[in-house]
Amino acid sequence: MVTRSWAMGDTEARTQISDGKLGVLTHPVSNSSKGQVVMSKKRGLSIEEKRTRMMEIFFESKDVFQLKDIEKIAPKEKGITAMSVKEVLQSLVDDGMVDTDRIGTSNYFWAFPSKALHARTCKLEELKKQLSEYSQKKENLQENIEKSKIGRQDTAERAALTKELATLRKKKDQLKSEIEKYKECDPDVVEEIRQANKVAKEAANRWTDNIFSVKSWAKRKFGFEESKINKTFDIPEDFDYID
Repeated sequence: MVTRSWAMGDTEARTQISDGKLGVLTHPVSNSSKGQVVMSKKRGLSIEEKRTRMMEIFFESKDVFQLKDIEKIAPKEKGITAMSVKEVLQSLVDDGMVDTDRIGTSNYFWAFPSKALHARTCKLEELKKQLSEYSQKKENLQENIEKSKIGRQDTAERAALTKELATLRKKKDQLKSEIEKYKECDPDVVEEIRQANKVAKEAANRWTDNIFSVKSWAKRKFGFEESKINKTFDIPEDFDYID
């Protein structure tokens, strides 16, 4: 008889082959046995962790590398996946944390602690300067706020003036509405209407002249009577220029 066993969840299965027959037996698996098959997954590195570890490569070695060198060192010594090495390195170059230069046909990369310290120092000074400027702006704004409060205390006189101002504004709006009603009587508006009528009159007489010219041409060319032309084209008998 041959017996084989394996774990399935909370039970253990066994196969038995005896006299050419296959059988399956199951029984519970103890907690200690289950603990032996549980495996935890290792969390991957975040992009910031990868950047930090890659900077460690430069700072610890104080050396100059090519991309192929970093692709070998980073996975082995810092746990950075080979596929992400180029992307991480380029992000450091873009942020000015790693220097690069092309010599011949190869690109070289380097970063020294002294430069990083200098960069951090400059950044710190810049932030301190900005903080000082913003603090000064805040003080100026606070002073302006305090000044603007002068004369705006809630007194009886101020309340009366505020009420009077609201009344005057309401009256102003009413007067503007009244003026709008008589807008057509405004001399400027009347003059605009007069000029528009003049232009329209000139245009109408110009087209009247064109119609008379066409009628004259039709009478000469085809011998039509004027009454027939007027009837055919729905031209009124009293059609004439506008005085």
